[in-house]
Amino acid sequence: ESLHSCIGLLGISAGSLLLAVHFYTSPGAAPLIPSTALGILLLIFSALLAYAGIRRNLRNSSLLLSLYLTVSMFWCGYGLTFLLAGQGVLAGAGELRDAVGPGLATFPVALLPISLVGFLCREPILALLAAATSLASAHDVALRHRPALGSSAVACNYLLVTLLGGYCALGRGLCFLSKGKIVLPGTDVAEKKGPEQPQPSGGSTNPFAATGLILNVVSAGVFGCNLLGITNKLFLGQVPWLWAAGIYQLGICILSYRAMDVLMATSFGLTSILKFAGGYCLLYPMWQPQEPSFPTPFLVVFSILFAVLALFLALKSPVDGLYLLVYVAFCISLACHPKGFFEAGPQGVAVAVVVASALLALIHLYNGKANAKIPTGQGAVKALLAHSTLLKLREGPDLHTPYLGYSKYGDAEALAYACSVLASFALTMPGDPQAPLATVVIPWVVVAGGILKLLGGSVAFARGKTLESSAFILYAVLWIIWGFTRYGGLSGTTRSFHAATGIISFMLFNGFIVFCTLFLSITWFFYSLTFMLVALSFFLDAIHALPAGYDLAATLIFGLVSFYCFLSALANSILEGPCLPMGGPLVQLGGVGRGTTKCLHLPARKASSVRRIADILRDGGTCGIPTDTVYVLVAACNRPDAVEKAHRSKRQAQDRPMSLWISNLKQLEPAKHLFSPLLWDFMEAAWPSPISLVVPRGEWLDFLGMKDSAKYVGTPQSVAIRVPDCSVTTHLMDLVGPIVVTSANPTGEADTTHHNQVYAKLGDQVDAVLCDGPSPENIASTVVDCTKIDSGNIGFFRVGIIPKSQVLQILEQVQKK
Repeated sequence: ESLHSCIGLLGISAGSLLLAVHFYTSPGAAPLIPSTALGILLLIFSALLAYAGIRRNLRNSSLLLSLYLTVSMFWCGYGLTFLLAGQGVLAGAGELRDAVGPGLATFPVALLPISLVGFLCREPILALLAAATSLASAHDVALRHRPALGSSAVACNYLLVTLLGGYCALGRGLCFLSKGKIVLPGTDVAEKKGPEQPQPSGGSTNPFAATGLILNVVSAGVFGCNLLGITNKLFLGQVPWLWAAGIYQLGICILSYRAMDVLMATSFGLTSILKFAGGYCLLYPMWQPQEPSFPTPFLVVFSILFAVLALFLALKSPVDGLYLLVYVAFCISLACHPKGFFEAGPQGVAVAVVVASALLALIHLYNGKANAKIPTGQGAVKALLAHSTLLKLREGPDLHTPYLGYSKYGDAEALAYACSVLASFALTMPGDPQAPLATVVIPWVVVAGGILKLLGGSVAFARGKTLESSAFILYAVLWIIWGFTRYGGLSGTTRSFHAATGIISFMLFNGFIVFCTLFLSITWFFYSLTFMLVALSFFLDAIHALPAGYDLAATLIFGLVSFYCFLSALANSILEGPCLPMGGPLVQLGGVGRGTTKCLHLPARKASSVRRIADILRDGGTCGIPTDTVYVLVAACNRPDAVEKAHRSKRQAQDRPMSLWISNLKQLEPAKHLFSPLLWDFMEAAWPSPISLVVPRGEWLDFLGMKDSAKYVGTPQSVAIRVPDCSVTTHLMDLVGPIVVTSANPTGEADTTHHNQVYAKLGDQVDAVLCDGPSPENIASTVVDCTKIDSGNIGFFRVGIIPKSQVLQILEQVQKK
């Protein structure tokens, strides 16, 4: 428990107090807080709540996350509408009512699951806070339709929220500052259970899924409220709700990747596109009198993507898969109606989205908080697939192992490929040269092909996929530029030369990517090569030499290749075996990195990773691990074959022998009588630290079980031994026992200071790497000669991070003792 929850609760209280003051003003008097100032203040508190929710939930999942982010998004949209009203964009109370109506009407529906779960899971104050906020919003929208209700009643509702939020913040603050000694009733969180453990299927619980579903409630409510008569029309005043929900949905998408929930993150990325497209359609009347036209074939493709994603998601959670079918129906309804969002058919499906999203959010919140679970069919699907020989779900700790290095995020390639499909099929719409903005294409190309593809490239880079991330980022930039140029009315004869020059530069960069993909995979080679065809169509169009039908053929081919990549990424992310293989490299490289690596890269921050490394060492493997200095290559002492393997893979020089590490002196306790008292006391005083002590070789080595492999450790006269000052390393040795250690690089090369370098230097000769980023120190340990310590003298083979004076001071203290 931290003070971040207090900051969020105080933010809710402060924002509610602002709204209470605003509504306390009588209708005939001037407002105490101008609309522009109120909007800006609500945006500030919205950002504060978003920060508090994200920072808190990175440590512990709770209902507070959903409450913070839901209120944050509501105040963001509400603040923007106040800004529009303050700047005169909204004319009169009628337009203001229609602008705020969707948010105020759907906000109680969004908060209802949070309130119910709070009551059911014995968090009454939090449940009352959500219920009071919901009541205030409902009374707010009722006031705007029936002014006779009086604004003072709305002010009282917001004042109640202020008091509840302040009480909860005070209780949690006192509990934190007093370390649990002072606890106000209903605010005790010290005895609350932590988040649920990851599910046995290998997937991670996603605490952000409920918030993403709640955002779908608010955005779909914009169109559903128009059908239900809560708002009289659809216009630009409702854009803040759609675009605020879209921006927050992108944030939830990123956080879902952080929670290793690839499928839900992909679905949130796709639904955010619909939010931006809806907002674009409502803005369109600002520059054109007629309503925009919708690309029907493209929306059919969009529905196919949702259907495929729903199928794969149903293998993990049938309820979530069924939920996405509602979005399949929504895209089909948009394709069937020429006016899209403005017709009753899509608006009716939007009402269904509101209901389905609220129910599924309730299920996610309850299952993430309560001990008893609402069945989602996950166990039934798993049991069914257990008897299948064709399909088998991926399980185990390697489910989200990064390709090379440590990553906090799941793989976002499926979303990036889906964005390529959307952008390419959107370009098949020719558009009107006289009114380029008439066709709703910019959101699909710029948002889908550009912004979301940048997101996928960033996540790919975090997972060690440098080439893939470079391609995604390059293609994203080209989609954004071309989308604004072609469909924003910027292209023309005067810009042809400049556009052609820029596209040639993109083609040169892509040519390099095509060459590099020869060493990656067949699918990636065709993916980058077909994009070269699309770039070539852009170039020919810029110089007015485009053959008839070439651009359509190029974009269709690229779209189909991207669709296969999308299917392959989804299948390989949840199913074992290459169901839809990406293919091997066309050009095979020799040496390090040849083919597909079997070297595991496991994050050091997870206890499960340390246990996995311990299992590998016990089975006779060799691993690269972090230490208090640089990375090292280790093998278990009681596995002579592993010790010999480490010596052979390292190409160990005779003058640089391997050393011995222990977690504490208790591991040498059976052989204590074989060490001199002074040497034993000196070891006890010097460790744990980056100090290696070279001690006389003796019979004590027999207690470690190295047998014949002991000849690879130390010299015939001495052995270097150390207890590192690194919790991960000592915990590993507690599980395995003493280990044999050498630097994680071929003899003669520089020390290894990052986990990526371990594989780069040793390749598949190492079975696993425990990844912890850059080394805390770039200097190796200090090596002290203790072979003559009984005579009072010590020497130094190497002065590393610990200076001579400190080592001599330790020896002097031991001698005095």
